[in-house]
Amino acid sequence: MESSALLLCLAVVIVSASSPTCDPVKLSDNSQNYVREMQIGCWTSFIGQDKAEVHILNLNFAATDGKMFSLEMAQARPMNLIVTSRETAHCLINEVNAGVNIYFLQRSNTSTVVLHTNGHLSNVHTVDFPSEDEELVKWATKKFGGVTSFTTVANPKLMLSKATEGTKAGSEECILQNEDPSEKQFMMIEAESTFKSCSPQQSADDPDLHIINIPGDADIRNVSVRVDRKKTSVFLRGPQGTTWTFLNLQHTKFCSNNEILLPAFAHRIQPEITMSSDKAEDVQRKALDYFKVATFTSYTEIRSEESTLLLVLGQESSTVTTTVAEPTLSSTTVPPDQMPLLMQLYTSPDYRSPLDPNAKVQSDKRIYAEISGNTLGAMVLTIQVISCFVRSKGSCPVVKELPFIPEYCSLNSCPNSTRLSFSLDQLHELTSTTWDVECSVKLCYSQKCVDGGRVKRNLEVTPPCQQTLNPPCFDFGLPGVLGIAFGGFLIGVLLIGALWFIKIKTGYPTGLDMASPLSSGCPCSGAKRQPVSSNPSPSENSSANASIGSTQSTPTSSMA
Repeated sequence: MESSALLLCLAVVIVSASSPTCDPVKLSDNSQNYVREMQIGCWTSFIGQDKAEVHILNLNFAATDGKMFSLEMAQARPMNLIVTSRETAHCLINEVNAGVNIYFLQRSNTSTVVLHTNGHLSNVHTVDFPSEDEELVKWATKKFGGVTSFTTVANPKLMLSKATEGTKAGSEECILQNEDPSEKQFMMIEAESTFKSCSPQQSADDPDLHIINIPGDADIRNVSVRVDRKKTSVFLRGPQGTTWTFLNLQHTKFCSNNEILLPAFAHRIQPEITMSSDKAEDVQRKALDYFKVATFTSYTEIRSEESTLLLVLGQESSTVTTTVAEPTLSSTTVPPDQMPLLMQLYTSPDYRSPLDPNAKVQSDKRIYAEISGNTLGAMVLTIQVISCFVRSKGSCPVVKELPFIPEYCSLNSCPNSTRLSFSLDQLHELTSTTWDVECSVKLCYSQKCVDGGRVKRNLEVTPPCQQTLNPPCFDFGLPGVLGIAFGGFLIGVLLIGALWFIKIKTGYPTGLDMASPLSSGCPCSGAKRQPVSSNPSPSENSSANASIGSTQSTPTSSMA
């Protein structure tokens, strides 16, 4: 009994050790989090006539924050920097580049940002301009001709402008929308995080699992999530009444004790689990148990003063990752808000043996393709192929439309996938041998469909085998050889039977006596043959010899 109890305790210890957990802590730099809060902003390609960029910093401070930050502009490119804050904040500036002009908001003849510096800076100004976001953009556009960027920063500690260009290719018009401020690499921003997070040690082969937990005493009830990572799993836990809205379909699997909204399909997914505890360890173990994995990538605990929150789940901004190139079966050309797809090719309609990526296919062969996508929680999607085309690789690519035929596949056999086939006959006369097969698809749930992007697969095509004048060489197996032998045997038996039948009916052994045609002028005559002596008479021999002799002597007489 004691040994059984000891083994049970050891089993519990082993299970606990194999399922690591971590204690969340508040990070000093928000950019180190996998989960970050999205803010209002814009990023354009605008540059003023004076070759100066125009940047706006909108500062938000929590009630418990000290509201003090440093601004480093010694290495900055020429720009007009506008700094606004709803609360009175303190700014430390040591040096400002000569080509930089800084404008602080003034309200009731009092600046909302108290400047602390070693001396007077002539290029720092206090101006009375609008505090509302939209009105501030209009004011800056009217004064400078446009706005290069508008960035909202929560609880800033340090803002350092790098000596890099701060524009983004695209429109010159600043349209405010939700964004991830950490994407703007032209300025390094360190801000105190309002989230607690931790990450256990992981290897490269471990699954990508992220856990987000909202404690029960938080005021957050509506959370929108944008996932910028591929092939990831997300575990969401929140108080009762919380709604999670996924803004894109990039994620592969998710689970929550709350309702999940997918606006792209106008579909609500009901809670899959029940969980009352909001302790970090309990939530982490529940996520590991649900996804049947041994570890997770990150755990984030969210507390906010807002009831509505916008989150982005992406890479760590401060982490540089190195990837090793591997052979790619197919790639997906999709916007960041759509699900990655995979195209697999086959040479037979049974879809059992996938085509090797390096294999060469003859242009007279028919190709069978299967396009599949990752599951969205418990949802089963239908993939519809809209069009396909082939594009040659090279300096002068050739693009041709690729007609295809949908292949039947039941929903049970093809969940979240579709099948089709196409012919490569039109590529026979073209010089290029390396092609990209690309198809545009739609993702459908019930009667609602959205754009699924494009999926691409490379293919190497060779000309068909030339027909030769030599007769084809058939390769017979053992069954074929035995069949031919048996057939020959039957034919022989039938022929012998036929000959025997003729002999019985005619009384003459047709084909069996080879000497009969030589001794009789009519082998088919019905007259009976007389027996002939095998020893001829002397008179017959003498007459025969005389005849032969006279015949042979005739030429000699003529010559004489």
